[in-house]
Amino acid sequence: MIADVLADAGARMDRAVEAAKEDFSTVRTGRANPQMFQKILVDYYGSPTPLAQLASLNNPEARTIIVTPYDKSALKAIEQAIRDTPNLGANPTNDGNLIRVTLPELTEERRKEFVKLVRTKGEDAKVHVRGIRRKSKDDLDALKSDIGEDELARAEKELDALTRAHVDTIDEALKRKEIELLEV
Repeated sequence: MIADVLADAGARMDRAVEAAKEDFSTVRTGRANPQMFQKILVDYYGSPTPLAQLASLNNPEARTIIVTPYDKSALKAIEQAIRDTPNLGANPTNDGNLIRVTLPELTEERRKEFVKLVRTKGEDAKVHVRGIRRKSKDDLDALKSDIGEDELARAEKELDALTRAHVDTIDEALKRKEIELLEV
């Protein structure tokens, strides 16, 4: 029973770390990156659809992304969705077949804003991991009548070590992203 609770906590924490890394990749650095466009939702025939399902994304130059829609009738909707995306600062141009998105050069002030944004996302991820720990500890406490005090204490130590490892992983990813953002 203890192993099940710990395995479930580990799997959920792994997913939280992956979600945090994915969130970090959507924040723009000096280079254009198709990952930045993964979370953009386009109003496609009345339903919000991820941009990646509507178009291919290519990165021919350092600050340019080419968006080639699979359905040409979605060009206007894709262009509007990119234009309306906060924290991107991009002005897409539509030539009738594809959309060219040129990202402006990041200023030092903008880079610092992005570092703050990434730190906030990192803190949210760590809070989520700690929430998983709290729920798992409650599950272990519920097993208290079935297991001994020593086993419960050992399981809590394992849970704390698991939590610490996942928080450290988030911190490492956060440091890498900060360095990437501040690099000129």
